[in-house]
Amino acid sequence: MKTVRDLGEDALIQRVCGELSQASQVLIGPGDDCAVINHGQPHSLSLLKTDAVVEGVHFLPSASPRAVGWKAVARVLSDFAAMGGSGKELMVTLAIPKETELSWVDQLYQGMSQCAEQFQTTIVGGETTSVPTGNAKVISISGRGQVEKNQLVSRSGGSPGDFLYVTGQLGGSLAGRHLSFTPRLAEANWLTKHFSPTAMMDLSDGLARDLPRLATASHCGYAINPAKLPRHQGCTSEQALDDGEDFELLFSISPKEAKNLETSWPSSLAPITHIGNLEQSGGELKGGWGHFE
Repeated sequence: MKTVRDLGEDALIQRVCGELSQASQVLIGPGDDCAVINHGQPHSLSLLKTDAVVEGVHFLPSASPRAVGWKAVARVLSDFAAMGGSGKELMVTLAIPKETELSWVDQLYQGMSQCAEQFQTTIVGGETTSVPTGNAKVISISGRGQVEKNQLVSRSGGSPGDFLYVTGQLGGSLAGRHLSFTPRLAEANWLTKHFSPTAMMDLSDGLARDLPRLATASHCGYAINPAKLPRHQGCTSEQALDDGEDFELLFSISPKEAKNLETSWPSSLAPITHIGNLEQSGGELKGGWGHFE
């Protein structure tokens, strides 16, 4: 009997979402970093996102619960940034064994609240439920964001010849950075206000996994120079490609805008690096993180 392991994450998403009907107000449905909804506002659109962190998958039992809370919220905010937007309201579903210490829960919510407040987002409610003794803790965050209509970016707008950039540095997330990263909301806001990126997403599963997703959505191939990848100190090009959970932005932009982008990018933001280009076809990257594999 075929299992989800046989299918893999991307194919499973296509299988379960392929037949979903979409109402007229849904501008972008499954397959991007967020769903995009037109609620009739003159200048803005709503972004909808849900994300979960699971003990043993996204954090170890020994991890600081405050850091786990930060990560749970920051992951959702990173997806809002990937669409050019920002967060508004969040809801938390907490599924934990009944033996969980109250101090763990207190510190978890302190971390979530700290992240939400720092990025002008509000936790407005949620749900709690028990899981059987010995099972993993699960923290799921769902939320609504907002993006100005003229700043919306999806994964699917890239064209052959567009330059590819990443923010920040890549690799070595297991050293602890996956619990303390900064969602690139400021970078996305500045970029989409001053330029017109053609496609964008955040790097959650590793560049080797996520770049092919962006290229496929844009009906393009790609070519990059691994030696040009910006890496955290001590990391190899392979780690920069495969480790995942960098939560940096990957975006494409037309060659006409690229030179001016590089010279005008503010020093107060995370730096950007030109790593390659979208192409008519091609691209051989394999690796990164895949659920169910």
